[in-house]
Amino acid sequence: MKRLMMIVIALVAVAASPVKQGFDVGDQATDFKLKNVDGKLVSLSDYKDAKGYVVIFDCNTCPYSKAYSQRIINLDRKYTAKGIPVIAINANEGSGDSFEEMVRIANKKKFNHPYLYDETQAVAKAYGATNTPHVFVLTKELKVAYIGAIDDSPRNEKGVTKRYVEDAIEAVLAGKAAPITKTKAIGCGIKWRSAS
Repeated sequence: MKRLMMIVIALVAVAASPVKQGFDVGDQATDFKLKNVDGKLVSLSDYKDAKGYVVIFDCNTCPYSKAYSQRIINLDRKYTAKGIPVIAINANEGSGDSFEEMVRIANKKKFNHPYLYDETQAVAKAYGATNTPHVFVLTKELKVAYIGAIDDSPRNEKGVTKRYVEDAIEAVLAGKAAPITKTKAIGCGIKWRSAS
């Protein structure tokens, strides 16, 4: 009886333990297929010659996303040509983050990088994104090399002293581990759909 009780307690403990959500550094990330602002579907596998990827969960409305907008454009300009495409994904719920608003913002700011609509929020949940912006740098094999903030100065680019994403990208290109693999993503919390 005592042994049976121990087994029951162990099973309850396993059932009560939290299920891991999202990816951690070293995990194998998953591909996705989402609608871009040009109406076409985009996935990581579309980039046949990619040497890695920068996946950024972003939005239209967060002040931090707005402050980082030009820096994201600059990352795309600098690294897509080197084989590391920048892919932004908007999972936010709300009228300011509608697909139509995404198209308007992308056109206004002249985005060259994809800006994808995660309408069901499934990709953000799978990755474990919590904020905007929240960055995942991946190797070409989709191994997570870095998770977190773009740099150490969310409000003002002139104050940047550490460029976490650039350092991670350079490490991926060199076949090395990122010097810093994880930082806190600073930004607005993703606006999740209410369960219905």
